[in-house]
Amino acid sequence: MADTVLYELSDGLATVTINRPEAMNALDTATKVALRDAMVTAKDDPAVRAVLLTGAGPRAFCVGQDLKEHLGKLAAARDGGEAPLSTVREHYNPLVTAIATMPKPVVAAVNGVAAGAGAGLAWACDFRIMADHGGYNTSFAGVALTADSGVSWTLPRLVGQARAVELLMFPQTVPASEAVALGLAHRVVPAAELAETATAFARELAAGPTVAYGAIKESLAFGAGHTLVETLGKEDELQTRAGAAEDHWIAVQAFVAKQAPKYVGR
Repeated sequence: MADTVLYELSDGLATVTINRPEAMNALDTATKVALRDAMVTAKDDPAVRAVLLTGAGPRAFCVGQDLKEHLGKLAAARDGGEAPLSTVREHYNPLVTAIATMPKPVVAAVNGVAAGAGAGLAWACDFRIMADHGGYNTSFAGVALTADSGVSWTLPRLVGQARAVELLMFPQTVPASEAVALGLAHRVVPAAELAETATAFARELAAGPTVAYGAIKESLAFGAGHTLVETLGKEDELQTRAGAAEDHWIAVQAFVAKQAPKYVGR
């Protein structure tokens, strides 16, 4: 894995850090490959029970596509080279899919600006905890592009269709102070407290009923695109799975004994 993405696993929590602070954690090709592979690894590793995604440095979570690299590829494409927007298919789509469909919770610690695909990565996560100096900007129309990294799916579901159209066609920075009210953040904390707060939050999830969390994610995603009757059938399927998990047995025993459950994640 490239050193532009750091991966650490501790007590069931995988911490993934985009590590290009000098470039505001912009996504060049090597970083996109490493980030995609890190998320796929976290998704497939049964030892991982929650994921924390953040950026290095105090300025940015991720400002999206590295436009300096992108400009060079655009110039090459005009001379017959490969079109640089194949990155959507090769990198962004599998990356966002891994985050959104991961059968375990994913927390974004938004430590600064999240723009373009960087905002898309944060919005694909299950929870977003922001530093008080952070902010979101869709950015795409500002460089004459449409949405990618799942933003056309996630943003309307978070803020509503009308506001999503406005934020995409007229890119503007949404400061952390407004993000909670809009549904773009679950919590805003002082920058100095972000790492500790987000890590503690993610560790609490990592100690929770992992199978149930995965089923909740799958159920909500299914229900967003299916009828009530179809969703009821899906709930039956997923509840059967969750009920067969060891964590359900542990939870019910603990409840009856009036004790705190100690989940094992299976």
